[in-house]
Amino acid sequence: MITRDLQPITEVAAQLGLNRTDIIGYGTYKAKIPLDVVYQKPRRAKLVLVTASNAPPAGEGQPTRSVGLSRALTRMGVQTTAVLREPSMGPTFGMKGGATGGGASRVEPSTEINLHFTGDFHAITAAHNLLAALIDNELFHGSRLQVNPKHVLWKRVLDVNDRALRHVIIGLGGSGQGTVRETGFDITAASEVMAVLTLAHDLTDLRRRLGRMVVASHGREMVTVQDVGAQDALTAILEDAMMPNLVQTREHSPVIIHGGPFANIAHGCNSIVATEAGLRFSDIVITEAGFGADLGAEKFLDIKAPEAQLIPDMAVVVVTLRALRYHGGQVLKEVNQPNLAALRAGMANLSKHLENLRRFGLPVIVAINKFPTDAQDEIDWLLRELSQQNVAASAADVYGQGGAGGESLARLVMQTLNNTSSHYAPLYHSSDSLERKIEKIVTEIYGGSGVDYAPAAMKTLSRLHDWGEENLKVCIAKTQYSLSDNPKLLGRPQGFRVTIRDIDIARGAGYIVPLAGEMIRMPGLPKEPAAYRVQIDEAGAVSGIE
Repeated sequence: MITRDLQPITEVAAQLGLNRTDIIGYGTYKAKIPLDVVYQKPRRAKLVLVTASNAPPAGEGQPTRSVGLSRALTRMGVQTTAVLREPSMGPTFGMKGGATGGGASRVEPSTEINLHFTGDFHAITAAHNLLAALIDNELFHGSRLQVNPKHVLWKRVLDVNDRALRHVIIGLGGSGQGTVRETGFDITAASEVMAVLTLAHDLTDLRRRLGRMVVASHGREMVTVQDVGAQDALTAILEDAMMPNLVQTREHSPVIIHGGPFANIAHGCNSIVATEAGLRFSDIVITEAGFGADLGAEKFLDIKAPEAQLIPDMAVVVVTLRALRYHGGQVLKEVNQPNLAALRAGMANLSKHLENLRRFGLPVIVAINKFPTDAQDEIDWLLRELSQQNVAASAADVYGQGGAGGESLARLVMQTLNNTSSHYAPLYHSSDSLERKIEKIVTEIYGGSGVDYAPAAMKTLSRLHDWGEENLKVCIAKTQYSLSDNPKLLGRPQGFRVTIRDIDIARGAGYIVPLAGEMIRMPGLPKEPAAYRVQIDEAGAVSGIE
């Protein structure tokens, strides 16, 4: 994107009623909004959650749809802000490429956002790894913790997809190199520091949450960051990263981007402070929760919304014809080819997600993400099928046309906001046992018949019971390709059981992370990584990050 096509960020900020002195510029086209500015006005906006059905590997285009919808509403004269997550360089250079939307519905400056942006991911990585270094320093000097190295729970993180680092041995090299022990790396998006930053309300809350994080166990006791004495150092590193980032769409409307937890291995939502900023400076906020509604939306509604005391006004479920065909049994290499029988079969997956969102009490509409290769008769069939099920829907081409391609969808959103009411309620109560919370998600949201626990998971549950941590929420890590924990079970599988092989403790974030099936927290690179598509010319212009 040529920067002369962008507006100075001060002009974008003015659309939110913010002056030059209300923002901290990061160059000409990026800025941070200080926390005291975020909270200077009361909330006033309606909150629209964009989610999706289970997608094929190519994805469903939620960021594109969210940006396009926000632009379409703006074209209608409604002051609208898209509030999104920051991209991770892991998938940017891995399988999926960039995550700033696409085509005419993209956030700019997209290349900078997809790379270092304002340094938030680097700060989270540094804070997380400083804590890891402090823990190993304590083990080396034997000064305070008196912890068995085998009982250290805190790994290291890196914002790169690197399967070779999932399991490592550190401290090798002889005397003076540290305690030899097994550990590993997660991707930065899976760091509890990322989760804490996105769920903290302010710096005081950030410091408190960081201090609560569990880094090891000692007998029947937990060892926390507060025990290590590192919460202030970590907070200092994260002070600037706590401020949400302001950028713009290709059509110059405001976008707030902040935080980047993945929805398959974390809670998949942008930060509370970013959402607060949108709600206080706009009339409508369009926000997204990653992957299908069984992941990001469930976590938004069971973790983030209760924590931030949010009441979402409606949900938009994004679906594509290729996703329906994929879940209807059409092989991946043929999902772009018309197949009405596969569409009919794939409707079961979409229907389950619509049922789930209604279970949370939300008004729901469907946005059909239209591609140039889609057959119009299949689009028409899907619209009729949804209408017969009393589901309001609209097709839109915001990738090709930007806001102009989403105006019918925007009108449907406004009609839904004006004529319906949200009766939002979380799925479970904080007083439910951890096992009951997991079971409710598996049986009521995924549609499974029950839960099986591996010995490692049972051991962690026993430890959590001993510690009195029953009030923690649940953030299940599982595949995004299926309602189940098996990516090969497409459509709406029945009678399956979900296996929890282990559980990570994210006490600072306020939840546990049951690891379902083969789900891992450090992705690997595909055979042909997206990094090979990236080019840079002699003038320093980068291309190939889409």
